Amino acid sequence: MIAHDKKLLNNLFLTEEADSLKDGGFISKEQKKIIRDELPSFKIQNNILVRLGFFLLGAFLYLSICGVISLMGLFGGSSEHYFFNICFYLFAIIGIVGAEILANNNYYRHGLDDAFILGILLNIGAAVFISAEYYYRQNFYSDDYNSVPNSYVEILTAIFVSIASFLAYRRYLHLLSMLVFCLASSVVLFLGMFEIGTIGKTILPFITMLVSAGFYFFIKNRIKNLKESYYYNGLLLANSFCLILFYLSCNYLVVRELSAELLGVDVKPGQDIPFSYFFYAFTFIVPAVYLFQALKTKDRIMLWISFATLAFTVFTIRFYYSVLPIEAALTIGGLVLFAIAFFSIQKLKNKESGLTFKPDRINHSNAILNAETLIVASTLGMKPEAKVESPMEFGGGGFSGGGSGESF
Repeated sequence: MIAHDKKLLNNLFLTEEADSLKDGGFISKEQKKIIRDELPSFKIQNNILVRLGFFLLGAFLYLSICGVISLMGLFGGSSEHYFFNICFYLFAIIGIVGAEILANNNYYRHGLDDAFILGILLNIGAAVFISAEYYYRQNFYSDDYNSVPNSYVEILTAIFVSIASFLAYRRYLHLLSMLVFCLASSVVLFLGMFEIGTIGKTILPFITMLVSAGFYFFIKNRIKNLKESYYYNGLLLANSFCLILFYLSCNYLVVRELSAELLGVDVKPGQDIPFSYFFYAFTFIVPAVYLFQALKTKDRIMLWISFATLAFTVFTIRFYYSVLPIEAALTIGGLVLFAIAFFSIQKLKNKESGLTFKPDRINHSNAILNAETLIVASTLGMKPEAKVESPMEFGGGGFSGGGSGESF
């Protein structure tokens, strides 16, 4: 299923861990260079600006090829309407061919491959949308564009985009494809609940909460039992997305605004939305649970998510209840955060283990697990040291002596 060479993927994982060990001071710069020389890897770009430049170059190349195909189709005798219905399928095929060629030539996280893979997903979405719209218009509705049920077309488009993005991730290990899969799957859930009607819109927050929680524990179990390390980043991204979606599903601000938009609920002064106490409690409790769990498990990503949700909780309350002027609220909030940071640093700066203020020697918790493999690789790559003759002469002893002779 994976288009890339698994040996190169394992080598890439080891070289990235070698970088972590070097940054932590466990190996030297020379040993890291030996490891990189002994373990061939992909044509990869770790510099985000260089990768963005190659992405723009790949997008220009992709668009140029699609432009040539368009000109050939329009001037090749085919009708304009017929070519418009199939052109995006052709563009998606071009993206697949380009992505396969780049994968076979060991391009990975380079920028060029990003352009072609994202082009596949974009063209598949456009092709399915146009085909579904044309099908519904021809078979069930009149030629009037406004009579086409956009919800059906959008659901079908989101389903195909989610399937294509999941396959793209499995095939090319493309992290952005995993993000597209998470977003498209969420759109499928939302639009599906909208189609149920008022009941679906009413229970949407609770369904989203349950679905995101279920997928979080499912993915967490997959990560725990993961045997192939190159799937780890994608699963971690999906897990983080579930955490954010879980919080937003029953956040008071989100639920109240969606209730006004979808159900037409007009909250008058002195009134509130149904189950308001639950949504208030959820908005406050979830960030605290995230923070506690992050500190307990030393999960850096969950810690950042807990900070973000805590900030959004403050924004939620501030959005509806203004106790102080914004200038005073920001000043007091800054002073409180400064005091918390100052006293936390004072308490943690001398701790050597656990939760500490000292800088991490290793950024990744699993980096040390492959130290043995890296040390073996670096040792095998080293040339044996030249034997140096000692300037002092020994020998001359007789019966297991220390090397002393009879003369002084």
